[in-house]
Amino acid sequence: MSQPFTSTVLRDARRIVVKVGSSLVTNEGRGLDEAAIGEWCRQMALMAKDGREVIMVSSGAIAEGMKRLGWATRPVEIHSLQAAAAVGQMGLAQMYETKLRENGLGSAQVLLTHADLADRERYLNARSTLLTLLQHKVLPVINENDTVVNDEIKFGDNDTLGALVANLVEADALVILTDQKGLYNTADPRKNPASRFVHAARAGDLSLEAMAGGVGSSIGSGGMITKILAAKRAAGSGASTVIAWGREPDALIRLCQGESIGTLLVAQTQKQQARKQWMADHLQLRGAVTVDPGAASKLLAEGKSLLAIGMTHVEGDFSRGDVIAIRDMSGLEIARGLANYASAEARLICRKPSSEFEGLLGYIAESEFVHRDNMILTR
Repeated sequence: MSQPFTSTVLRDARRIVVKVGSSLVTNEGRGLDEAAIGEWCRQMALMAKDGREVIMVSSGAIAEGMKRLGWATRPVEIHSLQAAAAVGQMGLAQMYETKLRENGLGSAQVLLTHADLADRERYLNARSTLLTLLQHKVLPVINENDTVVNDEIKFGDNDTLGALVANLVEADALVILTDQKGLYNTADPRKNPASRFVHAARAGDLSLEAMAGGVGSSIGSGGMITKILAAKRAAGSGASTVIAWGREPDALIRLCQGESIGTLLVAQTQKQQARKQWMADHLQLRGAVTVDPGAASKLLAEGKSLLAIGMTHVEGDFSRGDVIAIRDMSGLEIARGLANYASAEARLICRKPSSEFEGLLGYIAESEFVHRDNMILTR
């Protein structure tokens, strides 16, 4: 893979998810590493000033809780893990809020479970919240809601969460900061000095999984294999992944300047192509809406979002987040996309401006019925 292509992936990325592991955040379990967290926050603030949108996925709540509770080794009982997470989350959130504010950035704590991202409606709600925070120049700090789950605290969880968040917000790139320089071709270089470094590869290449043997530390719950699998998952929505050493000086800034640091795992499909292909391949449409000629023209000729005021008819029984067909007055499908409102609500707001949504529904989820980012033209 050529160096020019390698260096442009992060340089051109506008929306980036940064994931940091427990061993880095807590300095191998000694407690929250204030200097390191402050340094990542400084770099992310510079990225934001450069016009990039940044989301942080941070491990460390359980490890910090263990330290505060005086536990030397990671427990295996679910209730103990949950107790440690509850204690540690307080300090973790406070640290990020303090360091980001020192660098002129607002912060928000967002706790997610995999169930939030598996349910389509909750998925869209989480997506809308994160995108709204980014619009207001607030940096979301995401962690798994370890205090309430009972089966997601497991091997490699936050690497997976980082990839899921990249999918959720359609990030251009995922950066996984870890305690190793990146991926080596045979084994852990700390055990085998003959291992050769992998500078770049294709995300999803099955040979990568054979290179990434081993498990996580006693502090964290992941390992290199979970990072390889996270990169594969992130690539599904068109996001490339970099795995890099978290203590590399100015790593995030240098990556954004086009420098080759760590291991780059390149997504095979561009972001918009991946999303559009998913919608185009969606065979089971739960419903459809018919639009008037004016709305059809705005969709086809101007690439606009679909507004409820341009809809004349609603068919089927669909939920918020379902893929639906958009048809013209002759019944021909011209587009398809993700509905921001369920069919029952759609019938109430059909032919209505968004200013009337609150009076009709009691709330406003989105001003658009189908946003242009969640739509593909089929005609």
